Amino acid sequence: MRKAHLLTLVVLAALLVSGASATLARQGAEITLMGWSSSTEENDALMAQVDAFMAANPDITVNVNLVPSFDETIQAAFASGDPPNVFYVDSSKLPDWADAGVLASGEGMIENLDDHYPSLLEAFTYNDTLYCPPKDSSIMALQYNKAMFDAAGIAYPDDTWTWDDLRAAAEALTGETADGQKVLGLVTPPNIERWLPFLYQAGGSVLSEDWTEVTLDSDEAREALDFYVGMVVDGFAGPPSMVDAGWGGEAFAQGRVAMAMEGNWVISYLREQFPDLEWGNAVLPMHPDGGRASMVFTVCYGVAADNDNPDESWQLVNFLTGPDGSAMVAQEGFGVIPPAMSAAETWLEAIGPEIGQAFLDGAEYAHKWQFPVGFQEVFDTFNADLQLAFDEQVLVEDVIINAAGVAEEVLAR
Repeated sequence: MRKAHLLTLVVLAALLVSGASATLARQGAEITLMGWSSSTEENDALMAQVDAFMAANPDITVNVNLVPSFDETIQAAFASGDPPNVFYVDSSKLPDWADAGVLASGEGMIENLDDHYPSLLEAFTYNDTLYCPPKDSSIMALQYNKAMFDAAGIAYPDDTWTWDDLRAAAEALTGETADGQKVLGLVTPPNIERWLPFLYQAGGSVLSEDWTEVTLDSDEAREALDFYVGMVVDGFAGPPSMVDAGWGGEAFAQGRVAMAMEGNWVISYLREQFPDLEWGNAVLPMHPDGGRASMVFTVCYGVAADNDNPDESWQLVNFLTGPDGSAMVAQEGFGVIPPAMSAAETWLEAIGPEIGQAFLDGAEYAHKWQFPVGFQEVFDTFNADLQLAFDEQVLVEDVIINAAGVAEEVLAR
């Protein structure tokens, strides 16, 4: 179970509490920052950022509470009338928090706007209001097994690859291991997140820009889903379960697939648990007509609207997401991309350009993972039907029509 971390200031003494540093107590504002626990490296980097902030602002006390069941804990905190001053907000949940009226607007409060990726600021803009700056981000890219490509005599993926190259490579790399286990050219999880880049590359969309009209039922969607499902039906790709894996990164790490489509989260996983794996990273292949797209999964530091110390809360948020705070995260070299663009080169040097550059490139044209409240029903319908399409039990046409129908119902509520 993930441990909650508490960073507390005490009078006249400094002690260690649950692995987090403690500093001298001071009079002044007290802020609570609530989030979820991540990797040890990421948790330690956050603690170091907070220590640096308090050293520079001796009148502000920051308590960091990283909890194992974040959704339940944060909802209970708001329900009790005692919310944290600052808390993690996943971009997919921003509409929920904004509609509930518990998020303070970031308009006029967020500093260094020009140092943030526009696609990430867009991810935290809802109903024309910017609520919060990004904490970090992960961009979907294409991972490839170098040994498998070398053995097949196939050149590594690069930014010239199109869907045709992806399909041809997946076909050529499909085979068996030495002990007769199935090896797929590409792992294709049955979820809408992995398919959406293909939809966007084809020029399609799920909704109109103002979220008032469902646009999923389109020729572009059929083209993108025909391509995605077609590789599975033809035997070149498949879900992780087809190769006895729980997710795409695991299938890739175990050598059961030659290519995967994952985000930055895969970096620490592969380097820590599969250090001998020789792999590379490329931007997602583009549509044959040149359309590029990826997905960005990002979290921000939201400031609670019900807040005894709003100015100090924004002061903390701006430090954590600004040039200095971002540089502290970047130099640690773990997977997530730091929020400030000025820290990108530091992060790239720490990660290595062969792995990191594709993620940074993808950030330029990535689409946010964010939809209206209630759209989980749409995703559940799409994902269930997508698995059936993989098994040739429903047509691609039906996957799209069914999901579009549920989307219409959700918007009508």
